[in-house]
Amino acid sequence: MQEAIQPKYYQAKVVCNCGNEFVTGSTKKEIHVEICSKCHPFYTGQQKSTSARGRIERFNRKYGLNK
Repeated sequence: MQEAIQPKYYQAKVVCNCGNEFVTGSTKKEIHVEICSKCHPFYTGQQKSTSARGRIERFNRKYGLNK
């Protein structure tokens, strides 16, 4: 392996817009992200299923199905 052409490897600090910070390995010293596992709706359980409910209700009305 030629060391002169390999990028430097750092312990990078990742900073999210929500304020969460963690450390990972990268070729950059600092990384800024918009969303992380602390604020992503999938991981927090804050998913919005209102659009799916609306589609289901529309389907039921269209075909006359009542529950």
